[in-house]
Amino acid sequence: MAAVREDVRPHLDHSAQSLWRVDRLIEELRRAGAPLPESEKLLRGLGAYAGEVIVRQTGAEWWGAGGDHWVRTPDGRLWEPLDEARRCFAGHGSLRLLCRDAMRGRR
Repeated sequence: MAAVREDVRPHLDHSAQSLWRVDRLIEELRRAGAPLPESEKLLRGLGAYAGEVIVRQTGAEWWGAGGDHWVRTPDGRLWEPLDEARRCFAGHGSLRLLCRDAMRGRR
């Protein structure tokens, strides 16, 4: 997360609300015309951050295989926050909404 702007970092407190800022940061990158290859590391970090928010909010756990990573919520559903960050960058996703949907089944 070291690549995240200094003005955003203090607001990343692993709350579901913090994902509003993450979505906006990704939107700013996209609008600025940042190339995907150069943005990939940051997007992966932001997706991992969103996954950790889901883990902390729902009691989920990280799953990984073959270089892919998912979050498995206690109700058995699998979530792909790293891929969702890429979808956000493409203008078709939201880490905030992914977290909201994952939290619907929390214990």
